Amino acid sequence: MSLFGGLGEKLQATFRRLRSKGRLTEADVSEAMREVRVALLEADVSFQVVKTLVASMRERAVGAETLESLTPGQQVIKIVQDELVNLLGQTESKLNFASRPPTILMLVGLQGAGKTTHAAKLGLMVKKQGKRPLLVACDIYRPAAVKQLEVLGEQTGVPVFVKEKSDPVAIAAAAVAHARQHGNDVIIIDTAGRLHINEELMAELAAIKENVSPREILLVADAMTGQDAVNVAESFHARLGLTGVVLSKLDSDTRGGAALSIRAVTGCPIKLAGLGEKMDALEVFYPQRMVSRILGMGDVTTLIEKAQEAFDDKMLKEMEEKILRSELTLDDFVAQVRQLRKMGPISSLLEMIPGAGKHMKDVQIDENQITKVEAIISSMTPEERRKPVIIKDSRKKRIARGSGTSVQDVGRLLKQYEETKKMMKQFNGAQGTGRIIKNTPNDQLGAFAPEADYTRPFSMNINKPAGHKKNKKKKKR
Repeated sequence: MSLFGGLGEKLQATFRRLRSKGRLTEADVSEAMREVRVALLEADVSFQVVKTLVASMRERAVGAETLESLTPGQQVIKIVQDELVNLLGQTESKLNFASRPPTILMLVGLQGAGKTTHAAKLGLMVKKQGKRPLLVACDIYRPAAVKQLEVLGEQTGVPVFVKEKSDPVAIAAAAVAHARQHGNDVIIIDTAGRLHINEELMAELAAIKENVSPREILLVADAMTGQDAVNVAESFHARLGLTGVVLSKLDSDTRGGAALSIRAVTGCPIKLAGLGEKMDALEVFYPQRMVSRILGMGDVTTLIEKAQEAFDDKMLKEMEEKILRSELTLDDFVAQVRQLRKMGPISSLLEMIPGAGKHMKDVQIDENQITKVEAIISSMTPEERRKPVIIKDSRKKRIARGSGTSVQDVGRLLKQYEETKKMMKQFNGAQGTGRIIKNTPNDQLGAFAPEADYTRPFSMNINKPAGHKKNKKKKKR
């Protein structure tokens, strides 16, 4: 299921019906607003939030500006988009770093929400921003919680402060002193959680807050719990005074109600969103981009940012030069595949392409196909990777055995490689690498799963074969 899948599908279906109408009546608007209300309630958005939101949408939608517009359906869609953005916040809420380091970030929440994992993710995020973070293990109650943070710290290259046989308040205070001595400018405190909110938990968190005065108190809330996440946020905010929310497991959420309710109910901005299991799967929460994805309008800005982060400029320049000289090897091919993997799951990337959602709704993309491609190419000799033309039947059998695949898999990959090479050669007189990357998904995804044709909708009218001629109607004499 895609991000906000259920909510997005219902809203998009409503919008398609609106677009099909040349003119709108008040009855059409009322029907559309009824469908929007049902979609939001089914997504587990707070009833009071839905009531206020839909009333505001309807008031704007039945105005003369909308009903007398040449494109009334588009006007209503724009109103829904604007109101959802207002609900989530017009702009992103950035982390508030102290002017005089260290900045102390305190993560709170219930057990199972993902505090420890997101503490490490946050450490990696600020490390990439040029800061020197320190993770602090204050969860001394959950078995292996300290060890888990140490392992994650080692994976991300972020140091972890541990003080055995001590209470959480003392550990936090000692961590601040340690950070000042060792030049750590960001302190991320992973606090203990409970299966439910109780006075003991709140008293401990309040004592840590009073002792170290954190710059940010961030609630890590499990987006999959829906309305319960809003109730948890209210309780923590009332006692601790939250400065923001980190929504975890947002990639798995099929409802989205928590994201759409928390800010309206608590007034706390959603600052970060966890969108996967990998350590770099933590993003700044951009309300406008998120609403665009919910409404099926894509998120090209985030897609471009991911590409800029994943693709190395020097490597792209070298790749372009090789393409221009028709010297693209399988080593280059697999390098490009690996760069694409850095951008995240293919299914998530396709969601960011405007209009792609309706084509990909019922498609199951097997990410393991990418691993298969890498295994096949890794089983080749350096000479075979440079000159794939020498790979005949006996070599295919050896490569298949070495990669744990079939001879047919090897043959398909080689065929896709040749087709990709031809496609890229066609672009060498056009817009260079930018044009290549823009048109890559169709053919590269085909390389991952040659037997599938789930990319067919994207190949239509994009890359016409050489010599392709359009059917022209014969003129009547």
